[in-house]
Amino acid sequence: MKIEKQQISKVFIYIILIALTFLTLLPFIWMISASIKVEAEVFSVPIKWIPTTPQWLNYIKIWQKIPLALFTFNSMKLSFIITLIQLFTCSFAAYGFSKCNFKARNTLFLAYVITIAIPWQVYMLPQYILMQKMHLVDTHLSIILLQSFSAFGVFLLRQFYMSIPDDLLEAARIDGLSEYSIYARIVLPLSKSALATLTIFTFVAVWNDFMGPMIYFNSTRVKTIQLGIRMFISQYSAEYNLIMAASIISLIPIFILYVSFQRFFIEGIATSGLKG
Repeated sequence: MKIEKQQISKVFIYIILIALTFLTLLPFIWMISASIKVEAEVFSVPIKWIPTTPQWLNYIKIWQKIPLALFTFNSMKLSFIITLIQLFTCSFAAYGFSKCNFKARNTLFLAYVITIAIPWQVYMLPQYILMQKMHLVDTHLSIILLQSFSAFGVFLLRQFYMSIPDDLLEAARIDGLSEYSIYARIVLPLSKSALATLTIFTFVAVWNDFMGPMIYFNSTRVKTIQLGIRMFISQYSAEYNLIMAASIISLIPIFILYVSFQRFFIEGIATSGLKG
């Protein structure tokens, strides 16, 4: 009787999970369907999930109507550069806050982490004025400088570093390794899962960022793919079929990144908060 109840419970849980998965994927399925329709069929009622005549040429038109290749390259460039810089700055700062003893360490870390709670809109204008005075508006360097440091990334990696035994590092110090060598040769190799987690978070955040590029980028040559998708919206109408096609293209790098780091991502999420 007990085994039957457990089996019924598992079946019920699986049904709920399948239903939730379907509801989650439904907008994505609609987006794929809309991307191969003509404009007049996108919002047809009832919804025609499979178009009568699929418009595969939509995926060619998007490259012709706007310089999508340039925008994709700009997004890829910013995402890679900022992700690499954040991996270095966050891991380096996290090591100092977790494994190096210095005066007011915890107070300084608390003050740094509190900045996560401050909305970006609060300091958006001072940042822009600063970049303007440095003549960096309408350049990629402005976004790179503003996003190269992350309090969330430092917090995430610090929580993981706290789970690394101090005895291991003390043994390395006795063997004559400097703090820089311990960081590079011991801590980083042990932090692959946490670094993979931060890589996904950072890359996705930079890739999907719309407000930052919209504020700082004016020239077509520096715009990102998110701003490029907005170009399909004219003054009086929006070409939603092309918008959906471009959105599908923009999801491909994120999908590839997640599939590549999925194992490390799950492990990093599971272990990054063991000790605080």
